[in-house]
Order: sequence, then structure tokens, then C-alpha cells
Amino acid sequence: MNKEDTCALLDSYHIAYEPYEHDAAYTIEDLDEMNIPHKEWIVKNLFLRDDKKRNYYLVTIPGYKTIDLKRLSEKIPSRNLSFANEDSLFELLALKKGHVTPFGILNNTQKNVIVVFDKVLQGQKIGIHPMENTATVFLDFENVVKLIEEHGNPVVMCDID
Repeated sequence: MNKEDTCALLDSYHIAYEPYEHDAAYTIEDLDEMNIPHKEWIVKNLFLRDDKKRNYYLVTIPGYKTIDLKRLSEKIPSRNLSFANEDSLFELLALKKGHVTPFGILNNTQKNVIVVFDKVLQGQKIGIHPMENTATVFLDFENVVKLIEEHGNPVVMCDID
């Protein structure tokens, strides 16, 4: 899927969203430097794996938060966590570094990546890339969860501090 496919999917589900085009943004810091509306809604996405490379996780948290991987591994629960490499990111989600988004799960045909969301996102609008880091779409968090659950990947809601 690409940006156009993502927007077409949202349209087909009648999901309201607000698209915003911008220069390529590889990090939250890149987005902070741009004149983008609703910056407080933009989330951070991390692609992680356990130490045995058996389980992969796409973790989404508010953009202002940092994450302690040891504490997260205890909460979800998992073996020790670390960042997955770019090859695994492309193989499992068909994404490149800097383009990570919860929508990437829709490319996970094996449905073997676990999606972890910070509970604080519930009831909020969030901003995420539509498969490409040259745009952000703002939409209700619950609609993102609905798409992922319908796709069939496991979803974990967690208090991430």
C-alpha cells in the first residue's frame, strides 16, 4: 500500500480524516520544525523485536513521550526488547526507516506483528503517516484500531510511562 491506497481505504470505510502534505519527516523532531497543524496529535511509532527475534511489535505512543524498553517488555509481556532492523521492517511491514506508521500493519500479510498502543491515545485524534513520510493524516484513534483489528493483527492496549 502507498499513500493513495491508504486514503482510498479510509474513504471506502467512510472514515473522516484530515490530510496534510509536508516535506519528508523521518523523526518527531523533523515534524516539530515544520509548520504542521495539530502537532500535539502526532504520534511516535517504534518497530521492536524480542531478543530471540520471535516476536515483533509496532508500538505507538504520543510524540512527546519517551519509552523504557525494559519496562515495556514487562508490561506487554515480552522477552527483552530492542529495535528491529530495517530489513525486518521492510520484510514484515513493507516500510522503510522513517516511514513507520500503524497503517504499515495492513501490509503484514502474515499477521504476525503485535500492535501495542499507549492507552492514553484512546478517545483522541492522532496524526500518522499514510505509508509515506511526506504526509500526515489526522483521524480518530479508534478508527485506526478498528482497521488493524479487522486486518487480524493482535492489538495490545498498555499504560506506557
